[in-house]
Amino acid sequence: QVQLVESGGGLVQPGGSLRLSCATSGFTGDHYSIGWFRRAPGKEREEISCISSLDGSTYYTDSVKGRFTISRDNGKNTVYLQMNSLKPEDSAVYYCATPYYCRVIPWEYDYWGQGTQVTVSS
Repeated sequence: QVQLVESGGGLVQPGGSLRLSCATSGFTGDHYSIGWFRRAPGKEREEISCISSLDGSTYYTDSVKGRFTISRDNGKNTVYLQMNSLKPEDSAVYYCATPYYCRVIPWEYDYWGQGTQVTVSS
């Protein structure tokens, strides 16, 4: 069965960096688009980045453009989210998922992981 497992979260100071990983199993290569969304207390789900299975194109929400980079290693069945210049408002639980279409917001998806906590604080 399809599984997604996130890792790489933690506590980081403002301006710092983290790299999140989404390890996938149950399918090969880039069969699914993979996206990252986040949930912060009291806030709605925010779809922040996605890499398309169709053509490898990427999507970023405005708040993370220029700071976050999504990439995919099909050989390792892993999708990464490199997060630089982190801000306190980036604090949230980050999830990876398999959205049907990266650019159709809000995403519909069949699979998602358990999440990893990111806290940006001094």
